[in-house]
Amino acid sequence: LLILYALAQRALASPWGRMMRAIRDNRDAAAAMGKNVKKRHLQVFVLGSAVVGIGGAMLTTLDGQFTPGSYQPLRYTFLIWVMVIVGGSGNNTGSILGAFLVWFVWVEAEPAGIWLMETVSTVLPDGSALETHLLNAAPHLRLFLMGLILLVVLRFSPRGLIPEPRR
Repeated sequence: LLILYALAQRALASPWGRMMRAIRDNRDAAAAMGKNVKKRHLQVFVLGSAVVGIGGAMLTTLDGQFTPGSYQPLRYTFLIWVMVIVGGSGNNTGSILGAFLVWFVWVEAEPAGIWLMETVSTVLPDGSALETHLLNAAPHLRLFLMGLILLVVLRFSPRGLIPEPRR
């Protein structure tokens, strides 16, 4: 992560990074300035694919295998978008911060939900249907918290916790 972060920061501060931001912001103006937009899009696609390939190799190493049946769109797509939005898009530091915060909440939400539901259900009679329902619904606190975090960040800091600096 540190090596990729250092390389990305260096690329972002280089003339190449300024050109890529110009293409992102206004591709027609960049093309009018003589930049080959299609070639640069292909270049960024290949670089991004290499980084995602490294991430996929790390995921496979962690899980042992990655099969289509084990793919969970909520975990592998939606969560990554939430991480980038929370941290701040267009900002490497913000993306890393967002990834850590969202991952931490994701991991801690289920145990906290179980504790909360056990605490709330202490006033209910043992074995009641409501107590069983609350305890079974505790893992869904993760989804609720992800939505809540996303709404709060978009409401109070729409550019993310660490917004992309204006240049």
